[in-house]
Amino acid sequence: MSLTAPPAPAPRASYAAVLSSPYVARLLGGTLTGRLPNGMAPVAILLWTSAAGGGIAFGGPLSALYSLASALSQPVKGRLMDGYGQTAVHLPAALLNSFLLLTLPAADPQSRPALATAIVAAAGLTAPPLEAGLRALWPSLLPPSPLRHAALALDTGSQGLVYIVGPLLVAVLTSVHSASLALAAAAALGMAGTAVVACAPPSRRWHLAQSARAAGPMRRQLRSPGLVLLLLSLTGTGFSIGALNVWAVTLAERHGQDLLSGIVPAAFATGSLIGGLVYGRRTWCGTAVGQLLAAGAAFLAGWTPLLALHEPPSLTVAVAVPGAFLTVVVGCAYATTDDLAPRGRTSEAYAWLILSIGVGQAAGTALSGRLAGHPLASASLPALGAAFALTVLLTARPSLACGGRARPRGRHRRPRGSRRS
Repeated sequence: MSLTAPPAPAPRASYAAVLSSPYVARLLGGTLTGRLPNGMAPVAILLWTSAAGGGIAFGGPLSALYSLASALSQPVKGRLMDGYGQTAVHLPAALLNSFLLLTLPAADPQSRPALATAIVAAAGLTAPPLEAGLRALWPSLLPPSPLRHAALALDTGSQGLVYIVGPLLVAVLTSVHSASLALAAAAALGMAGTAVVACAPPSRRWHLAQSARAAGPMRRQLRSPGLVLLLLSLTGTGFSIGALNVWAVTLAERHGQDLLSGIVPAAFATGSLIGGLVYGRRTWCGTAVGQLLAAGAAFLAGWTPLLALHEPPSLTVAVAVPGAFLTVVVGCAYATTDDLAPRGRTSEAYAWLILSIGVGQAAGTALSGRLAGHPLASASLPALGAAFALTVLLTARPSLACGGRARPRGRHRRPRGSRRS
C-alpha cells in the first residue's frame, strides 16, 4: 500500500464550477453590464441621428466614430491599468462616458454636426476598458487548468450578450419612446456595471509592477511579424461585425420593420454565444493557431448565404452561422496573443487586440453606411472582411506557429506582481 496520498482531482471544467469560484460571477456580470454601451451606443447614435434629420449617410460615420475612438484609446488605458491599477482607470472613464452619452441628445446633428461629432468622439475615448481588465484578472482568479480554459471560453462567448441585449434594448426603447432614451439607458447601465467591477476586491487589488525589463520586450514583441499580422487580421473580423450592424439597419428600413435593426445583430450574437459555450465545454485537438485558421475559414463560409437570401426570417437565421465561429476566432486570437505577450504588460497586449477589432468594426460601419443604398454591395461587405482576415492569417501562419510553440495549450502565464484574491 502506498503511503503517498492520491493527488487532488482537478476542478471540473464546467461553467457551474467557473461561476461558483470566488468573485467570478460578480466580475463577469459587472463587465457584461458595464460593456452594454458598446452594443447600445453605436446603434442608438445611428437611430438618433436618423430621427433627428441627419440621415444614415451621417449617422453611419458618426456611429463608427464612437467605436473607433473607443478602440484607439484601448492601449493607452491598458497601459494606465498596468501602471496604476484598474479602479483608478475604470471609475473616472465610466463617469465621463456616461455624462457624455447623456448630453449627446442636446446636440442637433443638422444644425451643430461638429458638436455632435466632438461629443461622440469624447464618449468613445472615455469608454472604460472592462474587457481587457477582466482578461488580465483571470490569472489571479483561477489557476492554469481546464477550469480556466472554460472560464476564458465563457468570458469570450458571453461577451456576445452585449450585442444581443444591447441592440435589442435600443430597438425596443426607440420604438417605445426615442433613441435619446436608449442613450440615457446606455449611460446608466455602463456606470452601474463599471462600479460593480471597480469596487470588487480583485479589481481594486490588481496591479502589475512596472520594470524597464517588462517594457522593453513589449515594444519588440509588438513589432514582431506574427503579432502584427494577427492584429491586422482581426481588423477584418471587426470589419465584418461593423458592416453587419449597418446592414441590419438598412434591412429594417427596406422592409419597414424597425425591430430588425436589433434582431439581426442579436441573432449573430446569439450564434456567437452558443458557439462559445460549445467550444468551452471540451479541450479541442490541435494548436491554437490551427484552430484559429479553421475557425477563420468557417467564419468566412458562414457569410456567403447573405448574398443569395432576401427575406428577413431566413437572413436572421443565416447570420447566426458566422456568429457561431466568431467566439472561436477571438478566443484563439487571445490565446495566441497571450503566447506572444511578455510578462508585465498583459492588459496592454489585450488592449491592442481589442483595438484591432474596434478599428475594423469602425471601418465596416463607415463603409457600409456609405453603401447603404446598394443592397448587394452592403450584404457582401461582411464576407469581404472575413476573407481579408483569413488571407492575412494564412500569410502569418509560420510566424504565429513559432510564437505559440513555447507553451502548451490551455496554460497562461501569471503576470508578475499579480495577487490572488
